[in-house]
Amino acid sequence: MPKPDRRLEDGRIAVHRHPALVRLTHWAGVLCLLVLLTSGLQVFNAHPALYLGQGSDFERPILIMGAAQTPSGLRGTTTLFGKTFDTTGVLGASKGGEDLVNRAFPAWITFPPGRDLATARRWHFFFAWGLVATGAVYLAYGALGRIRRDLVPTGPELKGIGAAIGEHLRLRFPKGEAARRYNVLQKLAYLLVLFVLLPLMVLTGMTMSPGLNAAFPWLLELFGGRQTARTLHFLAAFGLVLFFLLHIAMVLAAGPVNELRSMITGRYVIDPKDDRWKDPKP
Repeated sequence: MPKPDRRLEDGRIAVHRHPALVRLTHWAGVLCLLVLLTSGLQVFNAHPALYLGQGSDFERPILIMGAAQTPSGLRGTTTLFGKTFDTTGVLGASKGGEDLVNRAFPAWITFPPGRDLATARRWHFFFAWGLVATGAVYLAYGALGRIRRDLVPTGPELKGIGAAIGEHLRLRFPKGEAARRYNVLQKLAYLLVLFVLLPLMVLTGMTMSPGLNAAFPWLLELFGGRQTARTLHFLAAFGLVLFFLLHIAMVLAAGPVNELRSMITGRYVIDPKDDRWKDPKP
């Protein structure tokens, strides 16, 4: 049962937007994804290249990061589909103390920050299963109807997607009664993460494990080989990073105090007199 609204002294209303289990799984998921990303980049640093197929085709990588000594010193490069870019200081070669060192991703964004593949793999696998457990708890809760009620867009909402995009580009967000629920862009973004990017991350991660290949041999056929799965795993992670950056940007633009309060206490404050933009009714 949703908690009742709470009317504040200034006439605004504190609505109960996020139940406790949703808030708990949200922050648990944030922690898991943060460790997975940073440890995953450390694992990638051990062999900073991506291929297609079952084996590594060293002659035709899709992506490769590296560094080489030049007359001007160590320079980092990133080669994507045969096109090479100088990425010194960011990718391929970055600061290691006072000097540049040969590293695909810099130490500040990897966990652990030093060159420790074994530890990074242990952290990565542990938090991968933590993310699976968190997602299972959320889906079990959502199976009762929350996902369908809160995240699946209605026909009128989909028809109004153009207007929603225009409002977001102008940094105008739902206010008043419309802010009680997710807008159509939020719904589509969350559905993409929950049912495309995260499952793709889990399945491609399983495909890269020789031990799991024995139990689930169909995964190699599904993804066209271990190296293709590794590439898709990397791309799905990149997609999650883009979602995270956009999510943070929207939180800051929409009002970080109110947004963070709703995900910590569950309460989101709205002004019923402010109906600047009304979402299509479900």
